[in-house]
Amino acid sequence: MVSMGRIRTDFVKGMSKKLVAALPDRFSGDFAKNKAALADLKITEEKFTQNKIAGYIVRVVKKKKF
Repeated sequence: MVSMGRIRTDFVKGMSKKLVAALPDRFSGDFAKNKAALADLKITEEKFTQNKIAGYIVRVVKKKKF
C-alpha cells in the first residue's frame, strides 16, 4: 500500500509558485528564512497558512535547482 503523503491546497501551491516567480531572490531552501520573508510581506494573517506556504516554497526552490 502506498501512502499519499501530505496534501496541499491549490491556494498554497499557487501562492508559493507566484511568490517564487515574482521574488526569486527573497526565498531560498531554508524554511526559517522563507517564514520570516512571508511575515514581512504579510500575505496572510494565519500562522498555519504562512507555514504551509513557506514549506512549499522550500520544495519549489529545491525543485528549480535541479
